[in-house]
Amino acid sequence: MKILLSAWNKNSRWLFALWPFSFLFRLIVAIRKSIFSVSIRPASFSVPVVVVGNITMGGTGKTPFVISLADYLVEHGFSPGIVSRGYGGNSASYPLMVGTDENPTNSGDEPLLIARRTKCPVVVDPDRASAVKHLISSFDIDIVISDDGLQHYQMYRDIEICMVDGDRLFGNSFCFPAGPLREPIERIETVDFIVMNGSASDTLNSSKPVAKMVMRPKSLVNLLTGEIRPFSGAPFNIGNNLQAVCAIGNPERFYRMLEELPYSLTRFSFPDHYQFKPEDFNNELISKHQPVVMTEKDAIKCSDFATNNFWYIDTKIDISDGFYARVLKRINECKALIASH
Repeated sequence: MKILLSAWNKNSRWLFALWPFSFLFRLIVAIRKSIFSVSIRPASFSVPVVVVGNITMGGTGKTPFVISLADYLVEHGFSPGIVSRGYGGNSASYPLMVGTDENPTNSGDEPLLIARRTKCPVVVDPDRASAVKHLISSFDIDIVISDDGLQHYQMYRDIEICMVDGDRLFGNSFCFPAGPLREPIERIETVDFIVMNGSASDTLNSSKPVAKMVMRPKSLVNLLTGEIRPFSGAPFNIGNNLQAVCAIGNPERFYRMLEELPYSLTRFSFPDHYQFKPEDFNNELISKHQPVVMTEKDAIKCSDFATNNFWYIDTKIDISDGFYARVLKRINECKALIASH
C-alpha cells in the first residue's frame, strides 16, 4: 500500500529502482491481452456491453458513475443489468445474484451499493463473461454495464468508458509496481469515452474529448434512523468533531467534502474495501459521543452494528453537458448493429 501511494507522487525517485519489474508487468499485460482478448461477439451476448473501468490502481469514481449511467438509461427506456467482479466479497459459489439484502462479505461492497441504488439486476462473478451470460439468460435486460473490467479481456465489450482521477491523473506514469498504472498510458487512446473525476491541474494529454465529472454532496443520512439532513450546514446535536471513517481508493476527495462543514475533522483511513467490524469502533480512538461520517459504500458494511452517531454522505454526479447523449447515441448504434446480425 505504501508503495502504491508513493507511485502517485512524481517525485518519488526511489521507485525508479522498480522499473525493471514495471517493464515485466507491461510485458505480462501485453501477452495476456493478446491471449485473452475476445474480438468476436459471443452469440450469447445479445445486448450491448458497456465497460466502465480505469487504467490506474485505486478509486476513480467508477461505481458512482455506473449508478448514474444506469439511472440515465432507465430514464430513457432501457432495462440495464450490471456485472461486477465483487472485489472484497467471498461467495461460496458464482455467479451470484446480488439482492438488496445481500451480505457484503459475500458480494463485496460495490455490487451491493449498486443493487440498492439502481434496483437493477446485479450479478457478481470473477469471470465477468460468465456473469454477462447469466444476466442475459436470467433477466429481461437490453444492455449490460460492467463495473470495472477494462482489463478483463475474456469478456467481450462493445463500448469502453475509462475513468480518470482528475486530482492524481496517472501519477509517475509507470506501470505497477513502479507506478499506479494497470496498463500503459497509451491505452486511453483505444477507449470510446474518457471521464475525468474532479478537476486536474494538468491537462490530460489525449486526442479524445474528455468529459468532466464532479461528485457533489447532497445530504447526510443517519444509518440507524434514516434521518436526512441537508449537507450545507449539516447541524449536529451530538458533537462538533466529525470522525471521518473511510475505506476507499482515494480518501482525500471524501475528506475534502467534509472540510466544507464548520466542524473539526479527525480522519480514520482503512484499506480499500475493508470489511468493518464492531470492534473497529468500540475502542479508545473513535468516540461514541461524536458523529462518525462515512461514504455510502463504507456505510453498507456497518448497518448491522451502527448506532445513532453513524452517518453517510449521499452524493450526486454532475457531468459535462451532452456526455450521456453521446453515450446513448453510441449504444443505439451498437443495438442496430447487433439487430442486423
